[in-house]
Amino acid sequence: MSVRYDSDRFLYTAVDDPLARPLFDGLEQEYDNRYADVRRRIGGSAREELQRYPAAAFAAPVGAFVLLLRDGVAISGGAFMPHRDDDTAEFKRIWTLPGLRRQGIARRVLQELEDQAARQGYRRVFLTTGFRQPEAVGLYLSHGYTALFDLDADPETIAHLPFEKQLVSQPQVGAAPAIALHGAVA
Repeated sequence: MSVRYDSDRFLYTAVDDPLARPLFDGLEQEYDNRYADVRRRIGGSAREELQRYPAAAFAAPVGAFVLLLRDGVAISGGAFMPHRDDDTAEFKRIWTLPGLRRQGIARRVLQELEDQAARQGYRRVFLTTGFRQPEAVGLYLSHGYTALFDLDADPETIAHLPFEKQLVSQPQVGAAPAIALHGAVA
């Protein structure tokens, strides 16, 4: 079910924007909860995973970081950076506050990221999700992504579940301003 709120706005900003901190804190906690046993076996932390890429990787003109704000508070967000070739954007950190899930919010963020990647000249999206995130798998499959793994296999034997999607071309834009605010699209 998708609910439209008049106060919802997308904000293109930097990864270190203080508005994003509650989202990253929540994402870190969720990773810790879902993958605690894995982290104990292989080492590292959810925080290290979230800080693996420099903020510049998600900055225009090659990347983007977007927050979906409701009444000025970040409720969801996501980012992309260049992948291995000039035509492919890699989507990262698409996440929605737990109390607001199953309302179409992540789908709106995913669509916004796709549209922005296409505007920046990308023709393909690559992303991975964790093997204990069936909600994300369902989102990507229902949004036209192709699984690059055997959907019948036990996800725990694959670990990182890769997906791809070809983008529809859109008029290319120059370097996006550091911060841009506009209305969200349902």
